[in-house]
Parts: sequence; structure tokens; C-alpha cells
Amino acid sequence: MTPFAIIALVLILARAITEVWLSRLNQRHVHAHASEVPTAFQGIIDEATYRRSVDYTLAKSRFGDIANLFDAVLLIAVLFSGVLPWTFGSFTASFGASIWAMAGLLFVVGVALSILGLPFAWYAQFKLEGRFGFNTSTMRTWVFDRVKGFLLALLLGYPLLALVLKLIDWAGAVWWLWAAAVVIAFQLLLLLVAPAIIMPLFNKFTPLPQGTLRERLFALAQRTDFPTRSIELMDGSKRSRHSNAFFTGFGRFRKIVLFDTLVAQLTEPELESVLAHEIGHYKKRHVLKLLGVSIAGVVAGFAAIAWLARQQWFYRAFGFEHQAGFAAANVVPALLLFGLLAGTIIFWLSPFINSWSRRFEYEADAFARAAMGEAQSMVHALRKLSEKNLSNLIPHPLYSGFYYSHPTLLERERALQ
Repeated sequence: MTPFAIIALVLILARAITEVWLSRLNQRHVHAHASEVPTAFQGIIDEATYRRSVDYTLAKSRFGDIANLFDAVLLIAVLFSGVLPWTFGSFTASFGASIWAMAGLLFVVGVALSILGLPFAWYAQFKLEGRFGFNTSTMRTWVFDRVKGFLLALLLGYPLLALVLKLIDWAGAVWWLWAAAVVIAFQLLLLLVAPAIIMPLFNKFTPLPQGTLRERLFALAQRTDFPTRSIELMDGSKRSRHSNAFFTGFGRFRKIVLFDTLVAQLTEPELESVLAHEIGHYKKRHVLKLLGVSIAGVVAGFAAIAWLARQQWFYRAFGFEHQAGFAAANVVPALLLFGLLAGTIIFWLSPFINSWSRRFEYEADAFARAAMGEAQSMVHALRKLSEKNLSNLIPHPLYSGFYYSHPTLLERERALQ
């Protein structure tokens, strides 16, 4: 193995070991507090529900350990077994090295890897979630979701891949700048059209019925100067009893979406506080900040790919023959390898990203408290959501600090009060 191959292998193994260590650390912490409801939550959650939340947390964690180890073994096998160079050689021998053929290679590899993960997705939905009463999806819905996802990837992702590869021929050395611009424009376009075209392919959206809840939520939007044309209910209960709320789109396409499960679980003041929290993300420009980071990440990613595509040591580390020149077939291995390695790189950055995200959540909570004029509605909503979703109330601090994009319930309550 080359020195870089050893470095890549060490990083992948270190990630897998860290994931298992953090998971076991959290499992032991949850076990240590499993015998009775922690003092901070006594009177908030009953003992039976607390025990179910402990069981759910441990079951998800153990399943996650298996899934993460599978992913690590699969990644190592794909990167170091020689299957990628063999696939690349076989594909080009059969279909040539045209733009569409090379885009097809990237698409086929992506689909093949996603298929290998389907058994885990099925088990999580129908066994794990079903065991704790969350799954409401049918096998027909689950299969159709995957088929529709595949068709969308084929109709949208495959031409995008071909366009990115064509830019290599068109633009030469600066292809990566044009490619980043195209991908960013595509992502922005999706943000505009997804609420009206893509999301309805998976869920049914209906206007929130006339009544006091609708009046209350529109009054909140007006009071906080949040421009929206509609508040809609989404049939989240079609797939799960978990609940959520969000807003999506920009400008005239913006809309507020409430899961029907959320409306069934919370009172009107609590729903208003949840919406105030979501509006807080908008007013504090969290969405724009995250979008800015995403755009910077796309540019940095393509810059890295363009640089790696010129490095012989990078190709040889994974069994590819490096070819000089700006042609799609010469850059495709770098695109493929970077896509496989990106998750490992992002994993080590996740504590910093999640810390930033938690700060946004505190700011949105503070906005909701100010908009409501009190904190209790938000506190009660958070408690109910934690109870209904069987959230882990007592994660180990290292585990939550590494993985959690939201503060824990106790942390949010303390900040609110």
C-alpha cells in the first residue's frame, strides 16, 4: 500500500473505532440511569415512558453500531480491493469514455452502493421503528418511495453529472469553478421548485383548515414580519408517528409545513411556540448562513477534486492509472474517490458543525420566547415532543457534543428559563 492509502485506511478505521467508542460510552451512560427517572425529569415524564425511551435509545444505538461497522467494511472493501479500477476499466471497454458513459459509471456506482444499504433501511423502518410503535408505512409506500427517489436521481442527477463532466472538456483547467457554479445553481433551483413539484410526489399537502389555530399562526407570522402565503399540513403519519415542523422555499414559494402528527400532539399555544422557533431560524438568518456554508463546501470540494485529479499518488493509492490532461475520463476516478472519502472527512468536522447548529437552536428558542412573551409554551412543547418521540433524555455529554445538532431537552429548558 502507498503512504496515502495507509493514511486513508487509518482515518476510516479511526472513524469506525470512534463511532463504536462513543456509542458504547453513551449506552453505558444510559444504562447507569435506567433504573429510575432522573431527578430533573421527575414529574415531567412517567416511569413507563422513560423506560421505553431507554429501550428505544439502546436499540437504535446497537443497530447503529452494526450499520456503521458494515459501512466501514464496505468502504474499505470498495476502496482497497481493486473493484473500482476493474469496474472503471470494464465500463469504459464496454461503453467507451464518452461524457454520457462516464456519467453513467458514476450513477451506477452510486445506485449499487445505495442498494447495499436497503436492508438496513428496511430493518430500521419496519422492525426497529415498528417495535416501538412509530412505523405507519406500508411495504408498498416504502418501495414506491425508493422507486420515485431513483427516478428523480435518474432524471435530475444523471444529466447534472453529464453536464459537470462536459465542463471539463469545455473549460479546461478552470472546469471546477464552472462545475461548482452549475451545482450551486442547481441546488438553489431545487430549493425553489421542491416545495411545489418534488415534495408533493412523496407527501400530501393540504392548507391548514380555517379555525383558531390558523388564525393564531398567521397572526404570529404577521407579528414577526415573516412573509408566507400558506400554512400547510403534511401527512407525515403516512410513514411515521414522529413529528416535525419546518418552512421551505423562498419568496413566493415559501410555505410553513406542519406534520399532522405534530398538530395532534400539541396544544395551540405549543404549536405557536414551535412555529415561532422556526421563524426564529429565518429571522436570525440561519438558513442563509447554512446555505453560505453549503456553497463554500461545494466550491472547496470541486477545488479539491480538481487538485487531486492531477496527483499521480492519489490515483495509484487506489489502483487507478493516472492520465494527464483535462478529459472527463481522467477526472472521473477523482470524482468517484472523493465522493467515497468525503464522509470520513466530514465525520471529523461534525463536532464543530454541530456546535454551530446548537448555537442556532438556542438563538431560535430565544426568539420564540420573545415572540410569545413567555417560555412555558415552548418548554411544554419540547417536553411533549421528547416524550412522544422517546428521545434520549440523558445522553453522555461527549456523545451529544459530537453528534447532536440540537441541544438536549435539559439544556434547552435551562436556556429558556
